[in-house]
Amino acid sequence: MDGRLTGMNRNEILLYLAYKGGEIPPEVNEAIDRCEALLLRTARPRVVWRRFPLDGDGAPVGTDFRPRGEDVKALLSGCEAVIFFAATLGAEAESLIRRTQVTNMADAVILDACGSAAIENVCDNLCADLAEAEAPLYLTDRFSPGYGDLPFSQQPDFCRLLDVGRRIGVTLTPGGLMLPQKTVTALAGVSPTPAAKRGRGCADCAMFSSCDYRKDGETCGQA
Repeated sequence: MDGRLTGMNRNEILLYLAYKGGEIPPEVNEAIDRCEALLLRTARPRVVWRRFPLDGDGAPVGTDFRPRGEDVKALLSGCEAVIFFAATLGAEAESLIRRTQVTNMADAVILDACGSAAIENVCDNLCADLAEAEAPLYLTDRFSPGYGDLPFSQQPDFCRLLDVGRRIGVTLTPGGLMLPQKTVTALAGVSPTPAAKRGRGCADCAMFSSCDYRKDGETCGQA
């Protein structure tokens, strides 16, 4: 499966820019349009994934990796396999953002927000492809190190399992930061029955632009 970047959720971009509601100035919309188009031309998304059956204790067979925390245990409950994956926008997107930080900091901030929305799109597309390949089984939501009670300290384990350096050109700093920075690792369960999906939050809400809660820096708590 190839990495696919097909677009960016505008509401997600605005969330990353800390937009709290109200009319968006035309010049900001124009800048976002420009940065979106530039990133779509520049990014070279790459993905890698591995599928492991689960043993009776819910551990990936053939590995010494044991995800910590109760959240992943609950996610994988009833699953027969787990898929680990990593996705990156590539060094090209990273270089674009860094170059723009020198020449136009305002655009660089918008490009960074676009990059965050873009890598989510790549992950969404990969999960859709994996779900299609796994049919008639079902794919659960994805879950990344640092989310819930899955510790960020297990990021190196994900990278090691997936051999991200050799496979997609991602390196890990001693502090656990992945380079290029617009990179995501995650796992998802493969289940014989469909699992309830988590809400994606404000970015997917039809009331995003006019939400009174967001204007006050709050949420309705429904997503």
